[in-house]
Amino acid sequence: MPKTKFHVDITKKMDKQDVPGHNRWHPDIPAAFSVEPGESFRMECLDWTDGQISDNDDPSDIKHVDLNRVHVLSGPVHVNGVEPGDLLVVDILDIGVFPEAEWGFNGIFARENGGGFLTDHYPEANKSIWDIRGIYAESRHIPGVSFAGLIHPGLIGTAPSKEMLDEWNRREKELVDTDPNRVPPLANLPDPSSAVLGQLKGEEFDRVAKEGARTVPPRENGGNCDIKNLTRGSRVYFPVFVKGGKLSVGDLHFSQGDGEISFCGGIEIPGWIDLQVDVIKGGMEKYQIKSNPIFKTSPVEPHYTDYIVFEGISVEEGSGKQTYLDANIAYRRACLNAIDYMKTLGYTGEQAYMLLSTAPVEGRLSGVVDIPNACATVAIPKDIFVNQDVFPKK
Repeated sequence: MPKTKFHVDITKKMDKQDVPGHNRWHPDIPAAFSVEPGESFRMECLDWTDGQISDNDDPSDIKHVDLNRVHVLSGPVHVNGVEPGDLLVVDILDIGVFPEAEWGFNGIFARENGGGFLTDHYPEANKSIWDIRGIYAESRHIPGVSFAGLIHPGLIGTAPSKEMLDEWNRREKELVDTDPNRVPPLANLPDPSSAVLGQLKGEEFDRVAKEGARTVPPRENGGNCDIKNLTRGSRVYFPVFVKGGKLSVGDLHFSQGDGEISFCGGIEIPGWIDLQVDVIKGGMEKYQIKSNPIFKTSPVEPHYTDYIVFEGISVEEGSGKQTYLDANIAYRRACLNAIDYMKTLGYTGEQAYMLLSTAPVEGRLSGVVDIPNACATVAIPKDIFVNQDVFPKK
């Protein structure tokens, strides 16, 4: 077993750990430890909310969650000899749950506190707790389903350079300024409240807290991409922007549907991840990877072969407004069509919404050339439904 290089006590918040992680992106957050190229190691992770959600039936913790605290990440890892312009090669060797915490959660954030993909339709907070039984997940809040999880890190990435950080903050502020009072906001700008910055203290802490980018979106460094197929057996090639790479990881999911549409998100868990790192010197120029990682898929995934598939097109629901090849609207319509159908199976809209976000649902952008409508699909494995034929009948 690889040696544990980053340890967490799940009874303590991230800033109270012996070696704290972080919840902002900034090049000046110090590395928690260093490794050599070719070395394998284990990192333990808290859940993305830093332990704010409890295993109970009350969604008030989801409703009042402090989103300035997320995501708490383990790391950064300094890889010796790695320089800007290199590619950091990261193999995901294995991932697992802690034996003392074999459960996870999913939720719908309230519109006024984060919202989600379908917040216009489901603006109130809700929660589902999932019990993990080996490779399977079941929930008392969404009965009648059981599925194999495809466990993965929702968030993994390298540190940005100062120039890249400044560009992130510039362009996101420019976006927010177009509608500064929007609820939920168009982007989450730097906010020092609830910041966790590793072992920084004093004036350095205050400066980085004011500058540090939030971890909510995916960016050029990887980050919060929520790719469910990025699992054990995958290899990721990360562009390097700072000395040592400063790799961080967190936001582990036991399972997730493509899109993570409820925002809180997949089946969120604390747990551990085994990684191995290596380097391709000068790899960014050699392979023209100017930004954003690439990855090799894993041979491991749940064996589902029969799906019920729902389509959506880029015509706004309600108003019927025609858009031009808007893939976001098309995917939203596919999700809403799936939810409407699942209501006929006895689920509430909220239950169906959370199921789409947690089960190994396959999302596809099926067509982007047939003007004016983009076409997206949502495919739900039929075998996750226990003792129920979910297809239409006479």
